[in-house]
Amino acid sequence: MSDVITLAHGSGGKAMEELIRTVFVSTFDNSELTNMEDQARFDLAELQQQGHRLAFTTDSYVVDPLFFPGGDIGKLAVTGTVNDLAMGGAKPLYLSCAFIIEEGLPIDTLKKVVRSMQDTAREAGVSIVTGDTKVVHKGSCDKLFINTAGVGVIAEGVNIRAQGAQVGDAIIINGYLGDHGAAIVDARGDLALQNSIESDCQPLNDLVQTMLAVCPDIHCLRDATRGGLATVLNEFAQASDCCMQVDETKLPIRSEVRGMCEILGLDPLYLANEGKLVAVVPSAAADQLIQTMQNHSAGCHSAIIGHVTATPKRGVLMTTGFGSQRIVDRLVGEQLPRIC
Repeated sequence: MSDVITLAHGSGGKAMEELIRTVFVSTFDNSELTNMEDQARFDLAELQQQGHRLAFTTDSYVVDPLFFPGGDIGKLAVTGTVNDLAMGGAKPLYLSCAFIIEEGLPIDTLKKVVRSMQDTAREAGVSIVTGDTKVVHKGSCDKLFINTAGVGVIAEGVNIRAQGAQVGDAIIINGYLGDHGAAIVDARGDLALQNSIESDCQPLNDLVQTMLAVCPDIHCLRDATRGGLATVLNEFAQASDCCMQVDETKLPIRSEVRGMCEILGLDPLYLANEGKLVAVVPSAAADQLIQTMQNHSAGCHSAIIGHVTATPKRGVLMTTGFGSQRIVDRLVGEQLPRIC
């Protein structure tokens, strides 16, 4: 087999079959995938035993560079889709993955990405059961794009939705903001910054199930990826017709991230995260929930950062360190391109 991807690897012939078997099937090894059918097949009765409703999501990943401190495009693809399912309270079960590969990509690079995907899938307790491979001419894409779709099940009684916030609810974050965006800036090397920030890329499904065991009545839940915390809060405020009020002094932000933002004129509220969730929960349950989250590896820096008020409707307000208030609007434009 060639050391790099060629157009023959996408032709449907022997080169493609060898690539699929030696890179994908051998790594993702499971009974559904090794059948080499065009789809994975599941027993509906078994799915019903695990949950009350089916959850389904899809996403695409185009991060630059492919490898960055704390992760890579493969880890990102699995984590992102697992977390999208988890934010609805679902238990993720199965993933698909489709690769769009640029001609000339070293096969060792592809193998490294695929191994990372399998390691992350194993950590999250999911199986990659079907997929697809396409090869495009050199220059038609930037090295490697990945699409993943995921299926999970939601237990009866779980009803998490963006419209669920209620006046008096507490707003919770599970840790430091902006690590992923800051890590990508550093990995690109364009600005000669020196820091040790790693991406927070991590599966959150186990943390969410732990949270639901303590507080089954979580009102809203979303991971703060592109657009960061500010975007999630605005989505909740608009969907629930209320106001999200947060306290700047309570936001967990690393000094390195804050310093980088000051140098570059960025706002950490809009920086992307890949392992952070924002939860809106009844205030009576907040303290116990925080204690539980802080005992989990994915939530040890969890904090209550604000609360829900009736007015101003569909807005986000932040009390600054100086005691004043400012509006936190949606991001206009793009702070950092190609971060996830």
